[in-house]
Amino acid sequence: MTKISRLLKFAAIVLLLTGGRPSVYASEKDNIRQVIPLNSDWKFRFSHDVNKSSGKRVDLPHTWNAGDALSGKWDYKRGIGNYTRKILINENLRGKRLFVKSDGANSVCNLFVNGRHVGEHRGGYSAFVFEITDFVEYGKENTLLFRVNNGEQLDVMPLVGDFNFYGGLYRDVNLIVTDSLCISPLDHGSPGVYLRQEKVNGEKAQVTADIRLSGKNRSDEEVTLRVKVSDGGRTLLTRDKKVTIKPFAEAQPENISFSIHNPRLWNAKEDPFMYDVEISLLKDGKEIDRIIQPLGLRYFHTEPDKGFFLNGRHLSLHGVNRHQERAEIGNALLPQHHEEDMGIMLDMGVNAMRLAHYQQADYMYELADKNGVVVWAEIPFVGPGGYADKGFVNQESFKENGRRQLRELIRQNYNHPSIMFWGLFNEIKEEGDNPVEFVKELQAIAREEDPTRLTTAASNQDGALNFITDNIAWNRYDGWYGSTPSTLATWLDATHKKYPEIRIAISEYGAGASIYHQQDSIRQTVPTSWWHPENWQLEYHIRNWDIIRQRPFLWGSFVWNMFDFGAAHRTEGDRPGINDKGLVTHDRKVKKDAYYFYRANWNPEPMVYIAARRNDRRVRETTDIQVFSNTGDVTLRVNGRKIGTSKPDTMNVCTFRNVKLKPGENTIEAETKGKSKKLTDNCVWILTNSI
Repeated sequence: MTKISRLLKFAAIVLLLTGGRPSVYASEKDNIRQVIPLNSDWKFRFSHDVNKSSGKRVDLPHTWNAGDALSGKWDYKRGIGNYTRKILINENLRGKRLFVKSDGANSVCNLFVNGRHVGEHRGGYSAFVFEITDFVEYGKENTLLFRVNNGEQLDVMPLVGDFNFYGGLYRDVNLIVTDSLCISPLDHGSPGVYLRQEKVNGEKAQVTADIRLSGKNRSDEEVTLRVKVSDGGRTLLTRDKKVTIKPFAEAQPENISFSIHNPRLWNAKEDPFMYDVEISLLKDGKEIDRIIQPLGLRYFHTEPDKGFFLNGRHLSLHGVNRHQERAEIGNALLPQHHEEDMGIMLDMGVNAMRLAHYQQADYMYELADKNGVVVWAEIPFVGPGGYADKGFVNQESFKENGRRQLRELIRQNYNHPSIMFWGLFNEIKEEGDNPVEFVKELQAIAREEDPTRLTTAASNQDGALNFITDNIAWNRYDGWYGSTPSTLATWLDATHKKYPEIRIAISEYGAGASIYHQQDSIRQTVPTSWWHPENWQLEYHIRNWDIIRQRPFLWGSFVWNMFDFGAAHRTEGDRPGINDKGLVTHDRKVKKDAYYFYRANWNPEPMVYIAARRNDRRVRETTDIQVFSNTGDVTLRVNGRKIGTSKPDTMNVCTFRNVKLKPGENTIEAETKGKSKKLTDNCVWILTNSI
């Protein structure tokens, strides 16, 4: 029997003896850290239900609001939920260090071990780590208890928001086992390593690995710190440094610098290449800890007149906003959900995304790294939009929470090459308690923590707030919340002329649409009504994108939103509780017409698509037909008869005007040539009582 087979057999026996709860035991390579998932077999109960037997079994990720919040119940459950789990800690772990890491719990979380309070984390979207070494009993089952509270509190960001505040342990929980000396997990939940790109160009990259070390040693301990950089399995360089870990260090800073000549750059979707950086800790020549981090080398900047530049070349950032939730499961997402979302965005041709309005799962940033998508990551400093209350309270506890959440966002995600913008606020107002001085403080913190990246924010008003961050962007809904799309052009040109020195973008633009709401003519609707026709969303995006694409001074634009999302307080569209501005439905099953418009413009893969296909019950005998294609001439046929051939316009739209339908069933077919084959699309419309 092999060593691996013996370990697997032992693990299986442990599972049987503990009723499915794995014990924690040292592996044969017990000098290297272990990360052990703790996602299964939790007992959950609401805190107000004090009956000891009331808990029900759940697995993580979990939220208790998947049902009530997504049903449009505006007063969905916001309170305390208790998560309890047993874990057997083996005797041979004495001398090791044990940490519990939660990747996200919304929004205030307290950890207890065997009834003893370990610590509290305030903030629903960042990871946090507690050391439990001194709280466990060896050779026994230990009880972990997370008490999670998503109630409204005036000292935790966000205070308000046009989205659901799902409660629960909605991301993974892991047990981390390390040597008594280790790379610290305790620096704001970060990996304990920051790969600082001091200077990067096409000829040379200068990098400093800032590393945080931790130990439970009572006296100085001499160790060797090693940094190894690899290129696809080939070791490029190794650097060693002897250091002394001070007694009871929690996050002792050390650093090692290195250079890479003629580096291969992380070049967005064209070539999202990353090096692997392995950081090891050695004691008496024996490796006792190791972590691996990505290194995507790149340099970038924005210019007031010319927009965004990556690695010295202009790159037009056309992107979307994304919330981390979906139908039926709320925010308790699994890896395949993030993968599906990324796949849909890549299919549409997205090259940038704003992860709004809070820190999202680490896996989503990893997917952006691997696929070359430029990311705007932000803290949940969110204003009310068009609703009541405020997003800022001038009290020290609130401000301290904001400072901490910003540091967590930056430190936990520092090594993701896709992130190029740190977002500091969204739609904060200056009335009442004025946040200007606090935003200046956040700006200083962001620049201190990470001088290599740019700061930005999403504004919806005039004022001093627009002149604090390195860049600024605006949320604009011209043609949805009043006005018409043409006013976007007027506003952009006037703003750029008045403030030629600032770097501006469009952080949000969008319109609601229900796939069940169809109309023959294009008419602007009332956004707060129960009528959100799909063709007005399409018209809105065609006209807005035409304005945006012609203004190179914009460093980026971000559609609101990639997917429909839950907002329990909303009463509009085809049902309560949904913000339907997504280009894709909440369940990810249907891509709306506007999605295919952007796909024709952003994704070079040949395509043809007939718009208004879901308007399949027609009352007008004569109609215009829009077809999206990015290949060349498009031929339209109705009931087998050729209507004509048209060349797409500058936005890849072909419009066939005054096409006549016959009573009853009509087959619409569009045809074009792809790279090597004919491409077709078709749909069926039924003409009923014509007018």
